[in-house]
Amino acid sequence: MDLQPYIRDIPDFPRPGVMFKDITPLLQTPAAFSYVIDQMAAHYKGRAIDGVLAIEARGFLLGAALAYKMEKPLIPLRKRGKLPFHTVSVSYALEYGSDTIEMHQDGLVAGHRVVIVDDVLATGGTMGAACRLVEQSGGKVAGLALLMELAFLNGRQSLAAHDIFALLKY
Repeated sequence: MDLQPYIRDIPDFPRPGVMFKDITPLLQTPAAFSYVIDQMAAHYKGRAIDGVLAIEARGFLLGAALAYKMEKPLIPLRKRGKLPFHTVSVSYALEYGSDTIEMHQDGLVAGHRVVIVDDVLATGGTMGAACRLVEQSGGKVAGLALLMELAFLNGRQSLAAHDIFALLKY
């Protein structure tokens, strides 16, 4: 299935010079959304996967559906201060500052292998931080599942040690 028609370009969002890739049309098209989840699940079929870790916010949409399809636990990864229980966290640099992501301290069992899911791989900062958080918690990154990759931002280079599965590349 050609997914390109279901990704809408929004120029100058969230700031001038940025071409935002809006996945709302894809989410509103059951056949396209099902195709994405089916392709991700097929990529990891037969592999030792213990859970799906989904990155806030659009990663939740894909990750929840993938966890359901794969019949695996869903582990939410959120920005600092959004989770109500005891958390573990990692901070990381952004091009314009820094940020921190967290998960519940009991969200990941040591030794468990997880697929980390998000909508887009850009510079790799958030995904790299998610990988570090999994590893610091004693887990293993079994793969990175993405709807799309912005290849011109070279995020893949910093994540070369991981299996990266992206359905679309720009």
